[in-house]
Formats: sequence, C-alpha cells, structure tokens
Amino acid sequence: MEQDFEKIYEQYKEQSEQQAQMEANQPNRDEKEAFVAVRKNNDGDLIAFKTNTGRELDYITALEEAKQGRIANIDVFHKYGRDIIRSEPDGIKENNLDHLPEF
Repeated sequence: MEQDFEKIYEQYKEQSEQQAQMEANQPNRDEKEAFVAVRKNNDGDLIAFKTNTGRELDYITALEEAKQGRIANIDVFHKYGRDIIRSEPDGIKENNLDHLPEF
C-alpha cells in the first residue's frame, strides 16, 4: 500500500497552522511584555524594539530581557558567534519581528 506522503504532510501543516493561530490569539497569561514595533538600521538589521507598554529597548537590553524570559513570544539563539533575538517560530509571518511596524 503506497502512502501519500505529500497529503499527510499537508494535513500536518494545516493542523499546525490552525494551532498556531489559536495559541497566538490566547491572552498573555504571564503578563510579559511583547514587542509591537521595531527599529532597523540602513542595512535592515533590527537595532531596537518597542514594547506594548511603550518602552523602547536597545538591542542589548532587549536581548537581556528576552534571555530572562520577560518578553513574550521571543527566542534567543546563538549564531554567528553571538546571541540573536527572533520571534518564536509559530508559522504566522505577520507576527515575525521583520513584519512588525517601525517606530
């Protein structure tokens, strides 16, 4: 019996997209701040972040707060010999840091 790998994968992807939307719409139970806007330099690199409380954080401060778990839906990972801030990979492009409005 031949399996339809493509169909199985598409069903999996559809279910995870629905789950991601549900999770993204849930309230922030931990009362963590969230990034709502970003500032980029001329090269398009993220250099600062604005939170939902109105605070404006430089990259280093944002990185430290993200490492301490104070910022919702943000991951810190190590690449290129340094720590980097990124959105949690949830399958929703609209809430990725690169898609947030600039301030």
